[in-house]
Amino acid sequence: MRKFIYLCSHLCVQVPLLPIAVLTVIPLAVCPSWRPWGAADIPVLGNPGVGQWIVIIVAAYTIIDTVRGMIDDLRHGRVGVDLLAVVAIAATAAVQEYWASWAVVLMISSGEAIEEYAQSKAESSLTALMTAAPQTAHVVRRPGVGVAGVNTGDGSDGSSDDRGDGFRKVAALPSSAASGSSDAATSHYDTVAVESVTPGDVLIVLPGETVPVDGELLSGSATLDLSNINGEPVPRGVFAGARVMSGAVNGSTTLTMRATEAARDSQYQRILALVAAARDSRPAVVKTADVLAVPFTVLALAIAAVAWLVSGVPTRFAQVLVLATPCPLLIAAPVAYVAGTGRLAKSGILIKTQDVLENLGRVTHVFFDKTGTLTVKQPQVTRVEMLPGAGTHLNEDHVLMMAGVVETYSVHILAKGIAKAGTEALSRLHRRFEEGQRLCPQPDADWPGHGRDYPVVKHIDEDAGKGISGEVNGHKVRVGRLSFAASSEDGFLPVERIVPGRATTDGDRRPGKQGEGRLADEIRTRFGMLAPDEMASYVSVDGHLIARIVLRDVPRANAKSALARLRGLGVAKLSMLTGDKRSSAAIIASEVGIDDVHAELFPEDKVTAVTTATVTPSRGVTMMVGDGVNDAPVLAAADIGMAMTDGTSTAASESAQVVILNDDIAAVPRAIAIARRTKRVMLQAVLAGLALALIGMVAAAFNLIPVVVGAFLQEAIDVVSILWALTALLDRD
Repeated sequence: MRKFIYLCSHLCVQVPLLPIAVLTVIPLAVCPSWRPWGAADIPVLGNPGVGQWIVIIVAAYTIIDTVRGMIDDLRHGRVGVDLLAVVAIAATAAVQEYWASWAVVLMISSGEAIEEYAQSKAESSLTALMTAAPQTAHVVRRPGVGVAGVNTGDGSDGSSDDRGDGFRKVAALPSSAASGSSDAATSHYDTVAVESVTPGDVLIVLPGETVPVDGELLSGSATLDLSNINGEPVPRGVFAGARVMSGAVNGSTTLTMRATEAARDSQYQRILALVAAARDSRPAVVKTADVLAVPFTVLALAIAAVAWLVSGVPTRFAQVLVLATPCPLLIAAPVAYVAGTGRLAKSGILIKTQDVLENLGRVTHVFFDKTGTLTVKQPQVTRVEMLPGAGTHLNEDHVLMMAGVVETYSVHILAKGIAKAGTEALSRLHRRFEEGQRLCPQPDADWPGHGRDYPVVKHIDEDAGKGISGEVNGHKVRVGRLSFAASSEDGFLPVERIVPGRATTDGDRRPGKQGEGRLADEIRTRFGMLAPDEMASYVSVDGHLIARIVLRDVPRANAKSALARLRGLGVAKLSMLTGDKRSSAAIIASEVGIDDVHAELFPEDKVTAVTTATVTPSRGVTMMVGDGVNDAPVLAAADIGMAMTDGTSTAASESAQVVILNDDIAAVPRAIAIARRTKRVMLQAVLAGLALALIGMVAAAFNLIPVVVGAFLQEAIDVVSILWALTALLDRD
């Protein structure tokens, strides 16, 4: 009940004419002939009573408001059916058929309320995108950093370190800050609004924070998650001197950078600008009701004029137009769309505007993002490879179990996939143990976690960007890069423990990392080559390298079938737009059934690809399906933007017109199928209502239907149209 009351109050606020029209019936029914001023005839109107004057005032307000809306529609290139309603109100008032005038006003206000409800299910804005944008930055304020206006401790303001291009020398940065040390990360910086950052400022970005502005990396190295920028699923390692872009998420170690752009000129702000520009350039949709409105208006006015001319009775004109008032166009269409919106909502699909349902069924070209849309949201374990000659008694499930429990404590992007696979491996070990299988010889068969109990984990230590180590059931486990997993306590690669049976050579003893590189190459050769879209984490137990866990960005289980259904629905072309490597994109595309692949794209490149297809002559309707911040501009640029989310508010969902709340790609073809049926039902309801109205107009032209009866007969026609429109709720797809 509270929800219903809230809905009614909301509609009354949005459409104030509705409660006014409803309340007008009281004085019209109670005191229609009360005239305290006596007999005072007015040309055309006569001498209406108090209740009738109230109807006239409300009718006049309705006419003025409707005409203003008509003018605004014409300015935007839209033609509606409001002309008939205006003429009908004026005609019924002129012939003093006030009940008929009130009925038409009520019809118009209720139609506006229904349409407002249909279009206010959700609203499209940039709220989430703006919220996700970096708001603050940590500007280093240390002696010798050389930030303009900052005392360097030697009596100067740091200007002596200028290179002449507005930037400061890297050498001016203290070694502790340049290396991203904890000291630099926890002190000697000011947190300021990102807008106050100027080129040349030295910034630090703490673990897990978003890079606030574009700049140059000063730290020795950093790991950046670029998924917000180009959708790349795997963090990218960058080194001193590399470009870092705003919107990238820093890894688990503090980085130091120099700003090269102001906030307004940085990558994330360019994404915001792209979204705004795309939304503003989105063309207005020509509604089906508008297409039918013009011929119906001409026909109705022609019948009414002929009836008036032939009969010579002005009332005959009003009789026809009362029945001609296009309620099916004004009401049945929004009702059908509300019904279709309800069906979509039950399927986890949110439609933000009625215009979407007008065009969703006509989609001919669908663009897909790759990572998180066609694929799962993080890399998954595909296999475990045991090192040939390692001589371990552990099998793949043991490796996954031990690596998984350690990775549970990691924040690395690969950790979730390994942890998930580890949980599944532990379940399999439990089942085998219950079935009496003993996969490990004594004494290892009694290890907790090898089929009987949950593992005991101790001494977790993560080396950011390299890997994580810990103790599992008393055994030392390392998971991560090859150099990390295979290294000894002192950080070097021990030959005898990595490559069993191989003697140490002079090449292995070369100083620096040259010898280690030879060993690493030999180990990778033993495992075999990885595919272009694969990545690996290496596992060692008790100091012995034993296995490699291979992960990749895998397609969703139902992605191929969903795309096949799209083709079955008549979608002519399917394309992939991704910022990922071309080789990885091609593999995923072949697995899901996409031939047209555009890879290594930035957000602006995606917008260009979609807008090029959008302006193609004789085009159909384009639709973009994506999920991340980097997809927000292209979602806004497409005729229809469809965002896949897990129900939380994201930048993609805010810029899209359609939001899939259950993160299911099968919802894409289902949305198109529902939209097509909704439009079909809408057309049936509208055409049936117009046909009945046409029959009534002809009868009224021959004076078979009085004007007041015609007004309420029109309401009966509306009921028929609305009931037919509500059949869009039936699930027949």
